[in-house]
Amino acid sequence: MSGHSKWATIKHKKAATDAKRGQMFTKLIKEITVAARNGGNPDTNPRLRSAIDRGKEASMPADNIDRAIKKGTGGLEGVNYEDITFEGYGPGGVAVLVEGLSDNRNRTTSDVRTLFSKNGGNMAGAGSVSWMFEKKGYIEVNKSTIDEDKLMGIVLDAGAEDLVVEDDSYGVKTSPTDFYKVKKALDDHKIAYESAEVTRIPKSTVKVTGDDAKKIINMVNAIEEHDDVQNVYANFDIPDDLLKE
Repeated sequence: MSGHSKWATIKHKKAATDAKRGQMFTKLIKEITVAARNGGNPDTNPRLRSAIDRGKEASMPADNIDRAIKKGTGGLEGVNYEDITFEGYGPGGVAVLVEGLSDNRNRTTSDVRTLFSKNGGNMAGAGSVSWMFEKKGYIEVNKSTIDEDKLMGIVLDAGAEDLVVEDDSYGVKTSPTDFYKVKKALDDHKIAYESAEVTRIPKSTVKVTGDDAKKIINMVNAIEEHDDVQNVYANFDIPDDLLKE
C-alpha cells in the first residue's frame, strides 16, 4: 500500500501546481456530470459529493461545478459519457486497474490497450485484477501533525477501520460509507491531511525496484495522461527515492 499511496499524494500535489491543471479540470467536470445523473444533491449522492470535493480541492470555480451538475441532471445539454474499466498487468507483474469516462468506448479501449503494450504491460480480461483491490476511504495525515495515539482515538471513534503507520505519515482506512464521517471528525478537530478520497486499495503489494520501477511509473503516468482516464490504481510498492524523482 505504501508505495501507491505516496504516489497518489505526489500526483495530487503536482496536479494542483503544474501545467496540467486544465486537463485535471476537464476530468473533474466529466466526473461531476456523470455523478449528477443519479441526482444533483450531494447530500444524497456520495459519488457527486466526492467529485465536488475534489473540484473544490483543485480550486475549480463554482460556476464550472454548477454547470457540470446541470449537464448531468439534464438542465443543460451535454456529452453522454459512460463508465468504463480496464484491467491488466504492468512491468514487474504489477496489477493495474483503470477507471475512465468515455463518449466512444471503442476509441478509448484501443488507446488504453496501446498504452499498456507500449509501456511493457498488457491488458487482461474483466475480473482478472479487480478482485485484488478494495474500495475504501483513505486519508493520509503527516506524522508531524498529530500524535499517533491521539489520532487513533479520534478516527476510531468516528468509525475508521484501521490506522496504518507509514514512514512519514499515517493512513486512515475507512469503509466508503463512513469516509465522510471520519473526514468530518478530522476537520472538527482541525487536523490537516495530505489527501482524502474514496479509492481502490490493493489487498497486497508487489515490491518493484530498478528498471521495472521506472517502467511501471512511466506506464501509470502515460495512462493517467489520457483524457478519458479518471483513475489508475496499481499494487506496486516502490522505494521512496524513486517515487520522488
